[in-house]
Amino acid sequence: MTEATTLAAAAGSPDPAEGLRAVRALRRLLERLEAIQVDNARAQGWSWQAIADSLEVSRQAVHQKHNRKGR
Repeated sequence: MTEATTLAAAAGSPDPAEGLRAVRALRRLLERLEAIQVDNARAQGWSWQAIADSLEVSRQAVHQKHNRKGR
């Protein structure tokens, strides 16, 4: 089983403590995966608008979250 599969199963637990821990871990995993793919897209020349469209968020939101120049 992959980490994501294990966490997804745990997120459905009837024990709220276990389920919420799994949700938190899934959120962290999702954030890491998103950052990796945004970096990949930018390295391949994608615009902030193209990335935003793929994520179904605004250009401003994705730029603010992932732009490393301002950090």
